[in-house]
Amino acid sequence: MKKIYASAAEALDGLLQDGMFIAAGGFGLCGIPELCLQAIKDAGTKDLTFASNNAGVDDFGIGILLQTRQVKKMISSYVGENDTFMQQYLSGELELEFNPQGTLAERMRAAGHGIPGFYTKTGVGTVIAEGKEHKDFPTGADGSMETYIMEEGMFADLSIVKAWKADETGNAIFRKTARNFNPPAAMCGKTCVLEVEEIVPTGSLDPDAIHLPGIYVHRLFQGAHEKRIEQRTVRKG
Repeated sequence: MKKIYASAAEALDGLLQDGMFIAAGGFGLCGIPELCLQAIKDAGTKDLTFASNNAGVDDFGIGILLQTRQVKKMISSYVGENDTFMQQYLSGELELEFNPQGTLAERMRAAGHGIPGFYTKTGVGTVIAEGKEHKDFPTGADGSMETYIMEEGMFADLSIVKAWKADETGNAIFRKTARNFNPPAAMCGKTCVLEVEEIVPTGSLDPDAIHLPGIYVHRLFQGAHEKRIEQRTVRKG
């Protein structure tokens, strides 16, 4: 099966449709699949639901799709740094589902492992728990019980992620903090498109260094990335 494509547009060809659910890797502007996001913007695909830690900034990341009003719902854990996001949410134009960061990552990872749901203490007693199943579990030899809520695995139509290196079969390595949400996001989609800075020959990567097995990757391409810095802080001279 062909895995390597020449560009984001070619890798996404035939996969995009209005109203689909997309899981995107990245954290802020770190490790985001910027080329895939630009290709989705260019394709004009609309009414999208995105699961991503946040929505980039106004003119970069998922923010470019908010500007063109191609996103109808965000499933996120953080919504700062993006005025467009804030304005659309407060006006009722954009639907938002808040997830604690760890819960969001685990919902993606669980789906990738075929787990339809799991229990967690995170969110118990808060608005996050509203409408969700509660269950008490024993937590000690003394018979004490604690309440947990059930969260569902997050099964997406498409995953878009960004890695540092990958071999020709899709085995991927992420660079430092750019790993972030990328591995779990890659796992939870029916189809995963991976953009990388470099494609290397199969067998050239240390098997113990692989962060994402190629079995999760259906299509990949190499491209040049901008690598913006979200908040630059410098020391006084």
